[in-house]
Amino acid sequence: MKEISYFDIGANLTHESFKKDLDMVIKEAKLNKVKKICITSTTIEDTKISLKISEKEQDFFITTCGIHPHYADTFKESNIKEIKQLSEHTSVKAIGETGLDFNRNFSKKENQILCFKSQIEIAQELNLNLFLHQRDAHKDFMNCFNNVDLKVNAVVHCFTEDKEKFYEYLDRGFWIGFTGWICDPVRGKHMIDLISNMPLDRIMIETDSPYLMPKNLKIKGRRNEPKFIVEVAKRIASLQNKSLEDISQIFFENSLKFFDL
Repeated sequence: MKEISYFDIGANLTHESFKKDLDMVIKEAKLNKVKKICITSTTIEDTKISLKISEKEQDFFITTCGIHPHYADTFKESNIKEIKQLSEHTSVKAIGETGLDFNRNFSKKENQILCFKSQIEIAQELNLNLFLHQRDAHKDFMNCFNNVDLKVNAVVHCFTEDKEKFYEYLDRGFWIGFTGWICDPVRGKHMIDLISNMPLDRIMIETDSPYLMPKNLKIKGRRNEPKFIVEVAKRIASLQNKSLEDISQIFFENSLKFFDL
């Protein structure tokens, strides 16, 4: 029997909900066959905390470095230098989480676009992957890549959209990250056909902890954790009519390839 291994490519472990018990969260993740975690950063300060966590176990953690669209209003020229300096750390394997979010619009649209384009340029210059966020901004998001000869890997994380956008992303060369959203019988219903038939060579899985607890779990509390990544794998395995062992191996190897590990 193949050994099952999971790579959670997106976990917000700097979130305040993990302050008191992060060591236990990591221990339980390992007990549930999680072999690697990418800690996603949303601000400069976030990245600094991510790096402190990653330094404890550099074989287990990698991190991203960047500014989330929610915080684009705070973006300034000096941040470019800061991101570049922090990205010299060996644990940083991607620029992000960056992109556009026109659903909540916590930052002005024009500032989000400026911040996003700046980070695309940084990723290209440093030859680092892109960890991408897009919500209700698909057209503008894609336009940010116009006239860009993208030379790095880019993953659209937490994909929740339709088949048309999925294949548009693949055609652009992007990778796709799925979360526990697909375990929700209501919110994930529209993706059943897509997931059942999609190619798997550029698919990865993530928890987006502490958010997006898989709805199929009847657990008290709402905090998601890396140990629950198995639920995402199970859902895709079921819809693809594949074994959990096979699907997990595909996603683990995809993740190693994406991050060049």
